[in-house]
Amino acid sequence: MMKLILNYKLHKKELPLKHISFSTVLLFLFMQMQGCAVQKQLIPTGGSRADGTVKLSFEYGLFESPQLDPRQGLSAAQQRCSSWGYKNAEPFGGSTKICIQSTRSDCVRWLVSVEYQCTEATHPLN
Repeated sequence: MMKLILNYKLHKKELPLKHISFSTVLLFLFMQMQGCAVQKQLIPTGGSRADGTVKLSFEYGLFESPQLDPRQGLSAAQQRCSSWGYKNAEPFGGSTKICIQSTRSDCVRWLVSVEYQCTEATHPLN
């Protein structure tokens, strides 16, 4: 197989499909099913002004490998906390993941949530 690839690169010729084995096709398909890295944004989905908590969430599907920027999540939580009269936010730590779409045998879509605690109240709540 390597010789075919080298010949292709050296001579710029098309490779005939008969030289590609069935196992190569299966390997390619398996690698594609491993999931694509997808950047996800944490968005506010709940919380409590009185308790000073903010819940941020994102969804992802079966063939996605979610990537998060923790700074984006912290910034979103701080903005929500600021609108409630707090100066800062801190993540509680950890996350919850629930299946939101399934087939008969497997989950195909999840909702992941992260909670933050608002800190440093600028004025007492009424």
